[in-house]
Amino acid sequence: MQYATITGWGKCVPPATLTNDDLSTFIETSDEWIKPRTGISQRHISHVNTSELASVAAQRALAAAGIEGSDLDMIILATATPDTLIPNIASTVQANIGASCAAFDINAACSGFLYGLGLGSSQIQSGQCKKVLVIGAERLSFFLDWSRRETAVLFGDGAGAVVLEATDEAIGVLGYELNNDPAGRDILKAGFGTAMDRFEASSLDFYIEFNGQEIFKRAIAGMGKLSTKVIEKCAIDKDDIDWVIPHQANERIIDTLISRMKIPKEKAVVNIANYGNTSAATIPIAICDALEQGKIQPNQTILSCAFGAGFTSAAALIKWGDRVTPINTSDAELPPCDKTGIELVSRAVNHFCNK
Repeated sequence: MQYATITGWGKCVPPATLTNDDLSTFIETSDEWIKPRTGISQRHISHVNTSELASVAAQRALAAAGIEGSDLDMIILATATPDTLIPNIASTVQANIGASCAAFDINAACSGFLYGLGLGSSQIQSGQCKKVLVIGAERLSFFLDWSRRETAVLFGDGAGAVVLEATDEAIGVLGYELNNDPAGRDILKAGFGTAMDRFEASSLDFYIEFNGQEIFKRAIAGMGKLSTKVIEKCAIDKDDIDWVIPHQANERIIDTLISRMKIPKEKAVVNIANYGNTSAATIPIAICDALEQGKIQPNQTILSCAFGAGFTSAAALIKWGDRVTPINTSDAELPPCDKTGIELVSRAVNHFCNK
């Protein structure tokens, strides 16, 4: 039997940041209000398109795996904020990394990376592919109405990627579960799409809106249910889980999930303070951070779970391999940014906050 193991990883976060104190200069909020409710201290604001973030993360993941773009059999890019709807931006990344293979975008919102991880591992297990690149990348700042505190404080930009490779060892993605609850479809959404009247629509219609209390309940239920299901499916004892890497939407959600699953809090990888919610990018960025910090060690067992608009949910159980350091490093970088986070969002702030 073939397994899909993670052999490469890379992240890309834009250099400009927007702190809680920065936000307080144009909306009624403060660090004292945001941090206790969300766990967020700052978020990164991109000066480039989503595909550029994804391309740099991809190049770093390929270098860590010691392979070239031309070695890939498939590219799966999870995003809800593509540069273009037609063509997909996986093809942009493909061109940037010199790949010649299947390439497509998926939109499962914040669950997108785990959806991609599941699909990629299945392609390898079936024998269809040997090497698959899975990316989560978002530029959510583009969709924010900066006058709406409930969303303006939550989201940030970034990208993360992993390389999956075929192996005969029982390591890598041991199992995954995916689900969608359409009854929750309208509690987290952005209005952009062909349902809009393009002759009457304005940019004021594009913003993200949601029902926070309803999301909290459904997120805990969805992630908890699928996490339990994948643990049972893989016949793993909860005590044998070394790390939980959940979607980084809100630290309160993470705390509640971990508590209800009766897993020690110290086993949870939490990095939301530095990035905010980067949607499909949160989990691959957290994987990279955990490796950089020396948390993930060879042969450890990792549970990852997510929820997102749709209302999607996903969980995966991963047995890490022997290597926790990159084979090579990439010199790929974003183009220089000469603006602060406040300067990057100033036009949108003026548009939304002065309407």
